[in-house]
Amino acid sequence: MKLAIGSDHRGRDAALHLEKRLRDAGHEIVAMAVLGEGEIGDYPDAASVVGRSVASGEAARGILICGTGLGMAIAANKIQGVRAATAHDEITAELSRSHLDANVCCLSADLLGLRLIEKIVDRWLTIEFEGGRHQRRIEKINAIEAGEDN
Repeated sequence: MKLAIGSDHRGRDAALHLEKRLRDAGHEIVAMAVLGEGEIGDYPDAASVVGRSVASGEAARGILICGTGLGMAIAANKIQGVRAATAHDEITAELSRSHLDANVCCLSADLLGLRLIEKIVDRWLTIEFEGGRHQRRIEKINAIEAGEDN
């Protein structure tokens, strides 16, 4: 799968770890927004790179890592076509895909260890959107995004 990965300075090490792990698993990393060692960066910058890569179709899905995962989700969700969800465990990762068709997974470097991040990402990458009643809800979200929900 083509993936985009990004982080701020707090998520840097986890993002680099995931990049290697995902490449080794056969995934293609098409966009990276990870700072160099010692650099300080703002989460909206990485969220923009990854979100735009996903929204344009360059990447099938994106992964963003900051201190809490919350700032990344807020910033990424400002990009039309992005449905970013913060996942705290394998259950929220699964539901973000199966019910919400999330195309960007946001993670906390401060609250989750590398092992749990790996489990969350592995689960998130294997789950497909269920459609059905959930599709109706996604269409309502898309209408809100397009300003057509009145």
